[in-house]
Amino acid sequence: MNEFLKWFFAFISEMLKGFGYIFSGIGKGFAQIFDIKNYIEIFKTYSTNFGAVGWILAILSIIIVVAIYVLIAFIIVLLIRKYIRFRHSIVSNEDLLEEIANLQRQVLKMTKEKDEIMAMKVAQMGLPVGAAGLSYAGQGGAMPYTGAEGEEGAQVVEEGVVQTADKRFSRLLEVDAFYRNYTPPEYNNDINLEQICEMYRNFACSKMHLYYDIKTIRLFIAGMASTKLIILQGISGTGKTSLPYSFGKFLQNDTTIASVQPSWRDRTELFGYFNEFTKNFNETEVLRRIYSSSYNNDVNLILLDEMNIARVEYYFAEMLSILEMPNADEWELDIVPNVWSTDPIHLDKGKIRIPQNVWYIGTANNDDSTYAISDKVYDRAQPINLDAKGIAFDAPETGTLNLGYDHLQSLFDKAFETYPISQENLRKIQQLDLWVIEKLRVAFGNRILKQMGLFVPVYVACGGEELEGIDYVLATKIFRKFESLNLAMLRDELRELVVYMNKSFGKNKMNESIAYLERLQKLF
Repeated sequence: MNEFLKWFFAFISEMLKGFGYIFSGIGKGFAQIFDIKNYIEIFKTYSTNFGAVGWILAILSIIIVVAIYVLIAFIIVLLIRKYIRFRHSIVSNEDLLEEIANLQRQVLKMTKEKDEIMAMKVAQMGLPVGAAGLSYAGQGGAMPYTGAEGEEGAQVVEEGVVQTADKRFSRLLEVDAFYRNYTPPEYNNDINLEQICEMYRNFACSKMHLYYDIKTIRLFIAGMASTKLIILQGISGTGKTSLPYSFGKFLQNDTTIASVQPSWRDRTELFGYFNEFTKNFNETEVLRRIYSSSYNNDVNLILLDEMNIARVEYYFAEMLSILEMPNADEWELDIVPNVWSTDPIHLDKGKIRIPQNVWYIGTANNDDSTYAISDKVYDRAQPINLDAKGIAFDAPETGTLNLGYDHLQSLFDKAFETYPISQENLRKIQQLDLWVIEKLRVAFGNRILKQMGLFVPVYVACGGEELEGIDYVLATKIFRKFESLNLAMLRDELRELVVYMNKSFGKNKMNESIAYLERLQKLF
């Protein structure tokens, strides 16, 4: 054992002596590098024989060597500082991760305590845990409600319905309350379309000092028969806003006015949205009017004033798609994703039904402050041009009218049967379609032809002529598409089209279309 200890001591001693040599060597190296006294002695020995050039070079050499040592020292200090900062950052991140972990543990603990409290509350009410309607996660944050605490016989009435005492649709609930004891007015079911046009024109003149040409009113009524979206366009001051406003007064059912703002980017500006903070739905007047229309038989108008001051395709896109559906039973708008027990009566699984007795009237100005209305919107709407101020005239004192939607629709249906477009004019329209396709590569489309088939009969029933109605649809719905073509290269074709129109339909018969085509030739 003693021999082993002697060997181990000698072995370790030799090894430690090696480490000593290493450290002593490093120390001797640094001592040699920074032996200033030795450098001075060497300099004195050799400097006695320096010439002028030798002294200059010696001084420069000393300066360069000192600069190198200073630079090395600076780099070492910089690396040490970066390392310290790096370590500090790692420590800070570790502290932050530890803090996040602590918070997560606290959240889990609080969630567990909340679940235990809810389970105790459910047990006190005598209901099974997890019963339908008791889950509140993802239901707008509303606390489930099954009756007053301790109330006997509290039940969950329907699966998927959040039982709550909160009311998120206050204005729509006011509509429900109003129509509980509502008595509809006595509608005038003896009046015809021509009489409606004359009566409204006289009412606007005598009561509101608004002067409209009878043709404008016929176009407006015929537009209502062909589509639910009408666009009144033209220069400012021609009565675009006043027309639907006064028509609502005439029917004793005020028009709802929505002033479009440049900031409108989506449907929430028009129909409202659910506020997650207040747990209330921000209801707009448009939403309220649509909802109330499901209760009555009135003719309801919603005015989108300055509709193209924002992009119509943004805030009205969903409604454009709904109005295109052939089955009116599918005209539904998603309002909220879930169902509360206190929701309005006519809100079906978070969806609101779009009634047939609602029309949307948009006014549009074409200037630098507005957006161009796209073909998608124009194809689904009936544009009506108001390019001149009305001329004053004398009219007898005329009162208001109680007009029901059912009677108005029956007048439209009667006009469709009585005044369909003649076969001769249908043939001319088809030939015109082929000519336009061949020369200008533009087709009418089935939607426009369908709208023409609804527009023209009602225009005739209002007192107009068939060719006038056809002419107006051609100018505003079909020839308007020419603006997207390179018309500078198609002036000859436009002249030929004018000649073709006069030859096919008769001279001075298609004045709207020919005037529009001549205006295009001058502009381009």
